[in-house]
Amino acid sequence: MRANTKTIQSRGIIMRWLSLFALTLLVPLAGCSTTTRTASYFVEPNQPYVLDTGDAVRVTVYGDQELSNTYRVADNGAIAFPLVGQVQVRGQTTSAAASRLAGALANGYLRNPNVAVEVAEYRPFFIQGAVRTSGQFPYRPYMTVRDAISTAGGYIETADRNQAEVYRRQGDEMIRTRVDLDFALYPGDTIVVSERWF
Repeated sequence: MRANTKTIQSRGIIMRWLSLFALTLLVPLAGCSTTTRTASYFVEPNQPYVLDTGDAVRVTVYGDQELSNTYRVADNGAIAFPLVGQVQVRGQTTSAAASRLAGALANGYLRNPNVAVEVAEYRPFFIQGAVRTSGQFPYRPYMTVRDAISTAGGYIETADRNQAEVYRRQGDEMIRTRVDLDFALYPGDTIVVSERWF
């Protein structure tokens, strides 16, 4: 009987040690688990808009109607402007682009040019994945992921209807994040709608 009690006590001690050992193995693994929390971009919502390929800008040169027109930002990030040729505007705000154009025109073409630049048409956004019509579509201010999906004809049957991935260029890198449907889009964003796993 005494031997039986010792065996039970020994088994209890072994089980406690095994439980403690298993717990020490699981704690580091818990740090490896993935989270479904929606990530967000490190972008200030009120940042000034910067120009890029695909944008169309309305340039007004006060006192010169012939130069005032709408110009598209080309793949090289420049607009082809009369008299001065290619003017680089990629990554510039509209006011910075206006200063560049005024500087180019002042270099032997106009005396004290007064130039204003505004966005006439934003570059398109792109959507692909589990939507009815993939492709590029015109961007409208204040668009959300939900609006983009609606513009693309809605979901297909097997779409994940709770979230999407958005790819956005920031400087020289492309950043990807998983977002909810009310995430605010930016011109040039690419939205990818995944399919559900059953």
